[in-house]
Amino acid sequence: MAFYSFKLAGLSLLREKWINLLSVITLGAGLLITALTLLSVYNVNLATQALPEKFSVMLYLRDNLPETDVDKIIAVAEKEYAVEKITFIPSHKALAELRETLRDTAYILEGLGENPLPDSIEIKLKSHAVNPDTVKRLTDSLKKLDGVSEIEYGEKFLSSIYSLRFGVETMGIVLIFIMSVGMLFVCYTTVKILFYRREREIETYKLLGATKNFIRAPFFIEGALIGLLGGILSLVGILLLYYLIILKLSLAFPIFHGIVFPVRLSFFLPLVGLFLGITGAAIAIGRIRY
Repeated sequence: MAFYSFKLAGLSLLREKWINLLSVITLGAGLLITALTLLSVYNVNLATQALPEKFSVMLYLRDNLPETDVDKIIAVAEKEYAVEKITFIPSHKALAELRETLRDTAYILEGLGENPLPDSIEIKLKSHAVNPDTVKRLTDSLKKLDGVSEIEYGEKFLSSIYSLRFGVETMGIVLIFIMSVGMLFVCYTTVKILFYRREREIETYKLLGATKNFIRAPFFIEGALIGLLGGILSLVGILLLYYLIILKLSLAFPIFHGIVFPVRLSFFLPLVGLFLGITGAAIAIGRIRY
């Protein structure tokens, strides 16, 4: 029975090749768009996760602040649950670091006379605390401390990063949902059309005493094959994009080096296509009365 079902499915795929080819291309394009959406969300999340390692809050202190007052500020900051590490940076050390950073252009500092940089305290936060709301509450609290003249942490940059992440994730979820429903509909419609185009053939099988499972099996196989071929097509497309964008364009444009492309995960696309094909076929056959 299994062999005969596969044979019928194969013959149907060849007989209705244009409908099936259109379905495979549509499914492949849909899976490719879905994969690119997931890739975008994945890279934005990676960029956000790497942010805590580089992020810090800088407290700039008033000039000639006594050491005891500095210790009080550090003691208060250490009590904050979001704080992981505190480093006091005296003005002379900050100037030395600035000279090291400027290197060949350090001569521009020679005419400054006195050190213009104030003493400062660098605060590193716990990774889970690096978000706009937590950082805002922390800085509002530290601003009230006597001896703190200014606080800097890149508020606009932090808010922009998290707004971008939220926006990309929301759009990604919506787009993936729409594409998934669309691809299921393609598989559902294709199998339903194939069923009605073989209605006379099915009536003959019924008169010969064929069971429902015998009649249904070829359509499940056709749906699975359409989904699998669509998944393979999307896999070829994503690998071509990887070759052209990551491997080729990164040689000319270094910005593309920052894109993380999980090639191994791309090989799940045929399995996703297979699942969509079987699910679409199951919905189509389940709704048909015969």
